[in-house]
Amino acid sequence: MSDYLGRFFARLIPVLLILVMVVVVGRYFFGIGRVDIQELALYVHALIFLGCAGWAYSADEHVRVDIFYRNASPVYKKAVNTFGIIFFLLPMIGVLGFYAIDFVSASWSVQEISTEPGGLSIVYIQKSFIFLFPLVLGLAGISELYRLWK
Repeated sequence: MSDYLGRFFARLIPVLLILVMVVVVGRYFFGIGRVDIQELALYVHALIFLGCAGWAYSADEHVRVDIFYRNASPVYKKAVNTFGIIFFLLPMIGVLGFYAIDFVSASWSVQEISTEPGGLSIVYIQKSFIFLFPLVLGLAGISELYRLWK
């Protein structure tokens, strides 16, 4: 599931590239600044980063300190991964999800808009992307636990 979601959100990379190019060309060649397009690029970047986190984890492309792990036995790696998921990944996801609830609901309650002149009026939707991170990372962690112990 995290692979599917990661590939889905990775397809937004060309969109991000086009948005950034429009901002750069507009600003530096035509002297036109568009805050709304800059913010949209920021929102698309957030979607890509948060949506692909689980995919990076499940593909084992995340940051890992491999000093002792690299040459370890499969049994040791299984134990380390299980311990890491249960005692680090899942609690971190729980804390992030829990504290995001108040943060996002406060933004929705006031229909938060950009503080920049000409910015987007949907900041509350962008802040809702925060829930994507614990969702995809949690799915990837549970999937990894299942793969380790099946």
